[in-house]
Amino acid sequence: MMKKVLITGATGLIGSELVRQCHRDGIAVNYLTTSKEKIENTENYKGFYWNPKKAEIDIKAFEDVTTIINLVGASISKRWTKHYKKIILESRVETINLLYETLQKIDYNIVHFITASGVSIYPNSKTRLYTEEDTEVDDTFLAKVVLAWEAAAAKFKNSGMEVSKVRTGVVLDKNEGAFPKLVKPIKLGVGAPLGSGEQWQSWIHIQDIAGIYLFLLKNQLEGKYNAVAPNPVQNKKMIKMIASKLDSPLWLPNIPDFALKLLLGEMSVLVLEGQLVSSQKIEQLGYKFKFYNLENALQDLL
Repeated sequence: MMKKVLITGATGLIGSELVRQCHRDGIAVNYLTTSKEKIENTENYKGFYWNPKKAEIDIKAFEDVTTIINLVGASISKRWTKHYKKIILESRVETINLLYETLQKIDYNIVHFITASGVSIYPNSKTRLYTEEDTEVDDTFLAKVVLAWEAAAAKFKNSGMEVSKVRTGVVLDKNEGAFPKLVKPIKLGVGAPLGSGEQWQSWIHIQDIAGIYLFLLKNQLEGKYNAVAPNPVQNKKMIKMIASKLDSPLWLPNIPDFALKLLLGEMSVLVLEGQLVSSQKIEQLGYKFKFYNLENALQDLL
């Protein structure tokens, strides 16, 4: 029988690429969407409506599914007002709770729950290399979100499922997410490193982040996994490499911390802080990165 997976956030940045890779490997996808207009129904791609705010979910979504991959969550790159911070947190925790509570009421064959998470759980550091064994947690808002996210996912263990948490770095994609925002000023000739430029960017190419989910799914691997490429770079190096690929000179000084804090408020931690994160665990288990270093990732994206 064809393997079938249920994906939340299937139409988002990572979800779209993951669906493509699942279909390539003969895995059927059910997906949950809050928009009735986005419901499709083909043999290997079926949409089902849910409304986590009202605790509504179409339980037919779980039929014949053996794994749930949870990618849903409001964007963190909108200004963090008090109200929006609540949305960021609830969009991650409430959705997991709804999935969990629904499964308590129905018969199911699900053996594996895989959820997105973030490397922002690790404290900001310019020198420390973080592995999945590290238990220190940063004191930022995002680290608290990741803690709550992972705690909500851990409950699925009580139902006898394997649980995997994918701690994601900065996802590089040609059209969406952080990368086009980095490229645009450089293309316009006004690019510059951010803050000191020494903060680490533990990045990953879109094809590899989806590839890691697929690898965990196929091998039914549980536990925490850092989803970052093997060669993180500092912000100033990333900016220089993009500029050199685009043949666009960098002539402006670094953009100072205070200017970014003024412009972005609390979410300036996204660009001013960083973590040096190890990908060794997933590599040792046999995942082969398509984009091992930034040079070949940029070759593909630019």
